[in-house]
Amino acid sequence: MPELPEVEVVKRSLEKNIVNLTIKKVKINNNKLRYKIRNKSFAKIIGHKILFIKRRSKYLLFNLDKNITMLVHLGMTGKFFIVNKKKETKKTSFYYNLGKKDKKHNHIIFDLSKNIQLIYNDVRKFGFIKIISSAKIYSNPHIKILGIEPLSKKFNYDYFKKFINGKKRKIKDILMDQKYISGLGNIYVNEILFSSGISPSRKVFNLKDIEIRKIVKNTKAILKKSIKIGGSSIKNFNDSKGKTGSFQQKFNVYGRAGEKCHKFNCLSVIDKINISNRASFYCKNCQK
Repeated sequence: MPELPEVEVVKRSLEKNIVNLTIKKVKINNNKLRYKIRNKSFAKIIGHKILFIKRRSKYLLFNLDKNITMLVHLGMTGKFFIVNKKKETKKTSFYYNLGKKDKKHNHIIFDLSKNIQLIYNDVRKFGFIKIISSAKIYSNPHIKILGIEPLSKKFNYDYFKKFINGKKRKIKDILMDQKYISGLGNIYVNEILFSSGISPSRKVFNLKDIEIRKIVKNTKAILKKSIKIGGSSIKNFNDSKGKTGSFQQKFNVYGRAGEKCHKFNCLSVIDKINISNRASFYCKNCQK
């Protein structure tokens, strides 16, 4: 599942290619995504211009004129392709090229002005697209429960300290809790905790102030770095220019169970444990 950096890369790719274009036609090839696509709902967006695109956590918000928002979650394998007037296909997402065998997963096709097509492709169909009123977006059940953005100024030492006060939860569970901080997933939480020298199974009430500051600092630094280099290409993540994300080449722990720790002079290997049914990778020697 794409995490904050990958969704941010998709958002930026879409911004460069479809903002200020008008939706001319919507073709629904398959309405059975995570939530059923309703033709009447999508008919409402025809003739409307895409004004701007925002990211909230792992969601994309296509803001149209006339107070309409298209809310998108990519699920596990959802992705967008853009076909220009020369019939050239650009990626904005991850996984595979849009080959002939993959076209059967083109569930929704948006015909835009300037002979541009926007295609929503989703192999496993866990993603969804909803059409809602822009005025109600922040009261939407998917959005209203989300915690603050990790790259915002609000995510700081004071917020962190106050939130964990009196809690006995594990630090990994806290960072994965979308009600606390939105957008982080398993990949980046593993990397953040390694960079902070903190075991994923540490209870938050045991964290020292200096460790809290490290987590905040490393969260922002790692996310920014991943966005800058195109996200993690676990399954060939690409932006709209076909540039492959390369953050996976810089993983210190994620997916490296049994391999030598990258820290200088550390002779340990990366261990793998399960926390709340999610794989956790860490170095016993470097993370306490």
